[in-house]
Amino acid sequence: MVNLISLHQVEVFKWVFSVQSFDYPTDTLLPGMKIGWNFVTGKELYLSSWKNEEDPAPGDYTYHCDPSGYLQNVLKKGSKEVYRSGPWNGLRFSGATNSRQSPFYTFGVISTKNEVYFSYHLLASVITRFCLNPNGALQRWTWGDRNKGWALYLSLPTDNCDTYKLCGGYGSCNSLNSPVCGCLDKFEPKHVEDWGKADWSSGCVRRIDLNCIKGDGFLKYTKLKLPDTRNSWFNATMNLEECRKVCLKNCSCMAYSNLDIRNGGTGCLLWFEDLLDIRQLAKEGQDIYIRMAASELASQVKSNGHRGKSLSWIIPLSAGVILVILSLVVWIRRRKIASEKKKGCCGRNGNYKMDYLNGNLSEEYELPLFDLSTIAKSTNNFSGTSKIGEGGYGPVYKGVLEHGQEIAVKRLSRTSTQGQDEFMNEVMYIVKLQHRNLVKILGCCIEGEEKMLIYEYMPNGSLDSFIFADDTRSTVLDWSKRFHIINGIARGLMYLHQDSQLRIIHRDLKANNILLDNDMNPKISDFGIARSCEDDKFGAKTHRVVGTYGYLSPEYAVHGVYSVKSDVFSFGVLVLEIVSGKGNRKFSHPDHNLNLLGHAWTLYKEGRSMELLGDFPVDVCSTPEVIRSIHVGLLCVQHRPEDRPSMSSVVMMLNNEGVLPPAKQPAFFVETNTPDSEFSSSRHAHSTVNEITITTLDPR
Repeated sequence: MVNLISLHQVEVFKWVFSVQSFDYPTDTLLPGMKIGWNFVTGKELYLSSWKNEEDPAPGDYTYHCDPSGYLQNVLKKGSKEVYRSGPWNGLRFSGATNSRQSPFYTFGVISTKNEVYFSYHLLASVITRFCLNPNGALQRWTWGDRNKGWALYLSLPTDNCDTYKLCGGYGSCNSLNSPVCGCLDKFEPKHVEDWGKADWSSGCVRRIDLNCIKGDGFLKYTKLKLPDTRNSWFNATMNLEECRKVCLKNCSCMAYSNLDIRNGGTGCLLWFEDLLDIRQLAKEGQDIYIRMAASELASQVKSNGHRGKSLSWIIPLSAGVILVILSLVVWIRRRKIASEKKKGCCGRNGNYKMDYLNGNLSEEYELPLFDLSTIAKSTNNFSGTSKIGEGGYGPVYKGVLEHGQEIAVKRLSRTSTQGQDEFMNEVMYIVKLQHRNLVKILGCCIEGEEKMLIYEYMPNGSLDSFIFADDTRSTVLDWSKRFHIINGIARGLMYLHQDSQLRIIHRDLKANNILLDNDMNPKISDFGIARSCEDDKFGAKTHRVVGTYGYLSPEYAVHGVYSVKSDVFSFGVLVLEIVSGKGNRKFSHPDHNLNLLGHAWTLYKEGRSMELLGDFPVDVCSTPEVIRSIHVGLLCVQHRPEDRPSMSSVVMMLNNEGVLPPAKQPAFFVETNTPDSEFSSSRHAHSTVNEITITTLDPR
């Protein structure tokens, strides 16, 4: 029998167990894996990472069951908390964004006067392991007999919102928003200037201060990861109303909630300090009642109750009138713009002069306007030292606003003929897109002949400067960071294709259009040639193919047909480049003339996919993740669009266990001597292709 408890706080390579290892009844939750405290001996069982992949000495990260206050699990780096599971609610930890019922094991919490611990119990004959990597990733793996390999079942932390108290007190993190941090309703940033710089650590404060003497009340918030419970109080027998009364009588009590959510909810959990480490959850979040000033609650009741009843007949009538007026305004504006175009707003080359943008761009797209003097000052009058890039429609500069915020400024060149269309295209799409994996536009500057777009500044530049760099720079991105980047790009594309207001096809996804922020989070940029397409199966057809060699899907490059599956192809190329550190078009091998796709396909067929990494170091625990990423990349670059998965399927395949379908031979299997550049091609009746080079702009 394997003695798991004695295996020092647990590393993956040694903590492997199966159901046959234990002689316990299957209907009892037992310590197959046990993390917690023995109060009699004073000893703690916890997980510790290795120092590195080769050295099993204790590393920087530890995972604890924390019984101070109410029970929750905490991941630490040294003495600093980096992730918190949320309190146990009878079914799961309240912060679990990927919790699900497993056919392989069950888990729970055991609490007695002598000990408290978190435990797994296996339900089936399966080999599984739980590992804490040297880089701080908690992962559960299961062994697949068919594939003879480990498959990742779940991983924590999942995203930025799992970062401990990222948004400060009374701040709430939502990974679907940009920025991810916001204040709970009825709260506002404590230091507005800091929040403008994406420093949310100061948190939020109530709009109206509490006044316990005059009377406070509670406001219900739903679908949240419950706050840190290390300074909480709990009672397992109270109901929710009794819990409310106890909290109301104590002026220091800031919030209350049910302890256990099963069977309609039981027990009482109280918080006595600022509420920390809250995040918004779509499905599994819980209810919490937060203390508010009576005047704040009265104003809400008045607006939601009395006015709603007495004026209920006015609301639908007013809404109808407003809708008619807005429709009329939009119709008049469109007629006006169309009339201006007919009167000569287009040059001989068909590009709009955009003189009508003065004022209208900000109004129509709700885009903040910056003064030219402000932008000129921030960029040192567009000096050469502030210039960080050059593109087909002008230069890009780094600027610093007066309050310290760093920005990237895309400046449309006055001599540009092609950039004006791309300028408007970028505005039209990116203003309507809000996702943490898309570059964020902050505003625009339009004065006279000057037309500029203002973006958030990406301090780490573009992805290509890391993965295609020399050994020193490329090693900055270890495997965990590369996999994080792959996932971020996948989620950004899934949003574009599926969850945004418009179905957006990027059409130029490539390594140097992926920007990296301070934490190496990827941001998809450059929407100058993006298109909206309602039909995700058939897409659209064009006689002007634009994009970058090496990333174009065959149906688009040859026939001008593009769809969301064109982006999927480009993503597949990008995945293989990120894994290998080699560019598809620049790849060469002494033994064959295949490009990167062909080389990856050959290794995959021979069961040697790991060789795609070359000398890049990867720990054993991450090997299945690498192999799965390569497999998914090859599924994305299959020749036929209908064979390629959707981006939602890609996200699922990257982050879940399961057998993947076999990959078919990729398109553009053999290298050809076409130039490695961006291009625009016009296809004519006699199949003649005129190619010109375009240099696209990377906002940083």
